[in-house]
Amino acid sequence: MSGFSVSRYAPERSVWSKLTARDSVVRRLDWPLLGSAIALSLIGTALVYSATRGRDALTHGDPYYFLLRHALNTGIGFALMVGTIWLGHRTLRGAVPILYGLSVLLVLAVLTPLGATVNGAHAWIIIGGGFSLQPSEFTKITIILGMAMILAARVDAGDQLHPDHRTVAKALGLALLPMLIVMGMPDLGSVMVMAVIVLGVLLASGASNRWVFGLLGAGAAGAVAVWQLGLLDEYQIARFAAFANPALDPAGVGYNTNQARIAIGSGGLTGTGLFQGTQTTGQFVPEQQTDFVFTVAGEELGFLGAGLILVLLGVVLWRACRIARETTELYGTIVAAGIIAWFAFQSFENIGMTLGIMPVAGLPLPFVSYGGSSMFAVWVAIGLLQSIRVQRPMSA
Repeated sequence: MSGFSVSRYAPERSVWSKLTARDSVVRRLDWPLLGSAIALSLIGTALVYSATRGRDALTHGDPYYFLLRHALNTGIGFALMVGTIWLGHRTLRGAVPILYGLSVLLVLAVLTPLGATVNGAHAWIIIGGGFSLQPSEFTKITIILGMAMILAARVDAGDQLHPDHRTVAKALGLALLPMLIVMGMPDLGSVMVMAVIVLGVLLASGASNRWVFGLLGAGAAGAVAVWQLGLLDEYQIARFAAFANPALDPAGVGYNTNQARIAIGSGGLTGTGLFQGTQTTGQFVPEQQTDFVFTVAGEELGFLGAGLILVLLGVVLWRACRIARETTELYGTIVAAGIIAWFAFQSFENIGMTLGIMPVAGLPLPFVSYGGSSMFAVWVAIGLLQSIRVQRPMSA
């Protein structure tokens, strides 16, 4: 009878244990983090629609062209987040060499005839059907995962308290290769983000401060060398010139930033109302659905609406910091820190360039700007953060 009972009820207990495990995962998700990311994507959907619904040259006469694609990109990104949580950051740790190799091959493919130039940057692969791929967005993730794998290996194994100099050198070499390729496109904005990611990762890893100060010095020297050797394209030089002198050529190189400030300034406290912005409906701000999407919020939602976006981004960074602090493994801490550095700098740069306090660098606003590659990458990053939280010990 006892054998009959086991064979009869064991499958039921197995199903129950699976249901319990799934419920535990759902309960342990960081819901403020997830809710803020979803809210940003929903706001971005409305802003992208407002910025593009009247631009027939871009939408081919279909006012819902960008709206539907942005919603599709968000849905795919959310599915990628779920898949990342299901796989787990620890499982992905073992797949890092493959993921890193694929990302390097993709950025190399941009330099072949497969690559395409958009807004001066030869950083895209055209897929067809109105869709394109920007491999540098995924390279940000593989740099984070690759450096975390190298820097945390011996520390998490208990062999070291902190990464030694040889380990740090290996991690930096891993990051340097794709950064040099992306610089050759040239995609200076993405390289800037990657450099900040590397700095954030090193700070979180506990590596010697000499590496941090050395990188800062090398970065400053490299920037001077790039400028002196004339390695920047003319459009990049023009952007820095317009940043240094906002009154420079307001109808030419300074047009974007001038129109962006006009749009944001016209919104006042509460904005002109969604879909009611004169700068937006008049199509005065170029690339408004991507790089300058924040101007739509400033004009149509006003200071309060734009401030809400800042608050939601702040919640994302706050919860990411908490996840980084509470994890018990260095690998998880480094991954979370790399994502924090990425989101924080890219958000500051994007919003800063619309306000005139940062040079135009062609970087999207996370979760808000239109763009499939960026949307996929940031949602995978959310999946990594959620995985770190879900897989931490219950006592943490």
